[in-house]
Parts: sequence; structure tokens; C-alpha cells
Amino acid sequence: MARRLRPVELDFVETAPVRHVFEREVAAPVAAVYGALEDVPGWAEWFPQVSAARPVDAGAGRDITLTGGIRFRESVIAAKAPEVYAYRIDVTNMPGVRAMAEEWRLAPAGTGTRLRWTFATDGTAAYRLALKVARGGQARAFRDAVRALDRRLAA
Repeated sequence: MARRLRPVELDFVETAPVRHVFEREVAAPVAAVYGALEDVPGWAEWFPQVSAARPVDAGAGRDITLTGGIRFRESVIAAKAPEVYAYRIDVTNMPGVRAMAEEWRLAPAGTGTRLRWTFATDGTAAYRLALKVARGGQARAFRDAVRALDRRLAA
């Protein structure tokens, strides 16, 4: 059953009880990387855990389905090209979560881009414990997604 989460704003990525921050550099320029983040359906082509993605509410929101059946209805809370793209999860079928937001920050790195992803969340004690265990898997997912994105943008 889907449940509505506590609405949060961009400052939540700095204050959330659980924060996972990952960084990588890619060869693609900042504008191209930002464009890929705004291309919601394209996420399923470069982020392996995303099986389906579609914009909703005239681009103000996103419907995301992960492999394994986890679903999110998201609201974009920051779209400041080419530096930051962020969204909060409004509704999900994931158990234990109470609030969640993700932020992607981009900065020039030579001719490429430094990409920083912050995953910020709050939930039950069991949920928070599970996320501590899952951090390594998130790091791998981010690494694999960024590699795939860089290959896609180079093509």
C-alpha cells in the first residue's frame, strides 16, 4: 500500500537523520549532465535500478519505479540549471520511510563535471538501520549509474 510521506524542502538534504553523500567525476560537460537529470524518461536508460520513469504534473513531478517494485511519486524541489536538481518523495510503497529527498549537485571539473548525489531520509529505527547496511549498495549503484551516464553522454 502506498503511503504519503512528510513533505520536506531542499534544506532537508543537510539536516536529515540519515544522509548518504557520493561523488564522482565524469567526462561530460555540466550542461549535458544536467540535461540528462532533467530528462526523466532517460533515467531508466542509465540508472540500472530505475526500471521506469516518467514526468508528471507538467514536469513538476516524477513517477519512478525501481527494479523490485518500489515506487515513488516525487516533486521536483529544485531545478537550477546547471548546478542543482533535487526532488522529494511524496508517496511510496517502501516500508518504514517517513521523509526522503535527493539532491544532485554539479560543478565543473576541468572539461567534465563533478557530480555529488545526496540521499537524505528519515524513518523508523528499523528503516534507518537497514539504510546503514545498504550504504555500500547505494555507493555501487551511484558508481554504476554515473559510469553508464558518462558512456551515454559520450555516444
